[in-house]
Amino acid sequence: MKLGGFPERIWDERRPRLLFLATAMLLLGTITWPNPPPPPPRPGAAALAISPVPLDAADPGRRGVGALLFLAGWALTSDDPRFGGLSGIQVDNGQVTAIADIGLLTRFPVPAGAGRLPVRFDPLVAGPGPRTRKSNRDTEAMLIRGGRLWIAFEGRNMIWRYDLRSLAPQSAARPRAMRRWGGNRGPEALVRLADGRFLVFAEGRDDARPDSDALLFAGDPSIAGTDFETLRYRRPAGFRVTDAALLPDGRILILNRRFRLTEGWSARLAVARIGESGTIEGREVAALESPLAVDNMEALGVTREEGRTIVWIASDDNFSPLQRTLLLKFELRE
Repeated sequence: MKLGGFPERIWDERRPRLLFLATAMLLLGTITWPNPPPPPPRPGAAALAISPVPLDAADPGRRGVGALLFLAGWALTSDDPRFGGLSGIQVDNGQVTAIADIGLLTRFPVPAGAGRLPVRFDPLVAGPGPRTRKSNRDTEAMLIRGGRLWIAFEGRNMIWRYDLRSLAPQSAARPRAMRRWGGNRGPEALVRLADGRFLVFAEGRDDARPDSDALLFAGDPSIAGTDFETLRYRRPAGFRVTDAALLPDGRILILNRRFRLTEGWSARLAVARIGESGTIEGREVAALESPLAVDNMEALGVTREEGRTIVWIASDDNFSPLQRTLLLKFELRE
C-alpha cells in the first residue's frame, strides 16, 4: 500500500521526520493557515486534563537546572479547541491567569497532581480592529495589577489597558517607537517596575544580532504621550525574548527562546538590571534544552511562597497537536 506516494514501510520510517519538518515550517512562517481565519473564541468553561511531568524524563530524580530547583511540572490538555497558545501568565491565590495569543483570557486553578481541572475562557472583545482577524488579537504579553489588565498586541504594536473584572477597555496607545518594530517582532514582554515605570521588550529578530529594543516608560504605556526612553537588551545569541517578570529584589527575570531544526526548542533564563548606559545585560541563570521538559517557552511568572522566590514557566503549543502546553514550577536559588 502507498500513502502520499510513499510505500507504507518508507512512510512509517519517515513519518516522524516529515511531521517534525511540517511543524517547523509552520513555526518558521513558510506555511500559513488558509483564509478566512477561524471564528473568534467564545466565552465559557471547559475542563483540563492534568498530567505530571518530570524535569528530565531520562533522569526522573533530577531537580536542578542552573539556579533553578524543580518543584513540579504538568502537561495540560483539553478537548476544547480554545485551550492553548499561552503567551503570558500570572499566578495569584492558587489561580493561573493566562493570555492566549488569540486574545483569550484563560483561567484555571494551579494543578496539584494528575486529574482534571475547570478552565474558564473570556475573549478580549474590544481591541485593535475586528476580532475576525487573528493579527488584531495577537496578544503576546500580559500584566495584572490592582484590578487592571495590561495587554501587548504584537501584530498592531499597541498596549491596551482593561478592567480585569469586566474586560472593558480603559485606555490604548501605539507609542511611536513601537511603530517600526514590525508585525512579528513587536512587544513580547511587559514589566511594571516598583516605582511605577513600565518596561516593554520587543521580540526582535531571530538572528545573531547582539541586542534588541526595549522601551522604558515613565508611566502607563497604554496612555498616549507617556514619555519613554529607548534601551538595548543584550540577548543570548540567536534567542528572542518571550516574557519577563519583576523579582522581589527589583531585578528583572527574562525568558528567551530559540528554535532550531537541528536541536528543537530551547530556552534561556536570565536576570538583569537596567544599566546606566541604557543597556540591559542579563546574566544566565538556567538553560532549558533537550532532554529536559521544554517546548515553545513563552510565558513567565514570579510569586513568593514562605520566603522563597517561585518561578513559573509555561509553553505556547501554537494550537498544534505536535506540541505541548507545559506548566513548570521552580524555586530560584542563587
